[in-house]
Amino acid sequence: MNVVTEISCTPTPWNKGKLVGQKSPLRLRDIWAIRVRLQLAKKTRDLALFNLAIDSKLRGCDLVNLRVRDIAHGACISPRAIVMQQKTHRPVQLEITEQTRIAIMDWIQLAQLRNEDFLFPSRINSAKHLSTRQYARIVKA
Repeated sequence: MNVVTEISCTPTPWNKGKLVGQKSPLRLRDIWAIRVRLQLAKKTRDLALFNLAIDSKLRGCDLVNLRVRDIAHGACISPRAIVMQQKTHRPVQLEITEQTRIAIMDWIQLAQLRNEDFLFPSRINSAKHLSTRQYARIVKA
């Protein structure tokens, strides 16, 4: 008795059961939940980075390239700053809220940053500032 069984070899798509495409924007309550968790965990750098990213709406490459002098004048953080975008080479004015200024000032004091330093320096000696890849990892976490 010959029984021929037909095996189906149809490959499953890579995105089956996964959400693909653009993600929905963060809601206000999600933003506040993230801020509270970062504050409770005492992650000063991550809180300053998150707050500045939300306020400025800058691309990751522009955010990690910021220097202390770009947003601070002496010992105070300015409420407005103008940053030249790397991709479009156009100046962008950003508003910095009071909560973000406090978080950035705490980070600058904790990291003992000078005026000419990058706002988010790298821990690796060869790199000057946080990489965009590392920034993406922080955001994902």
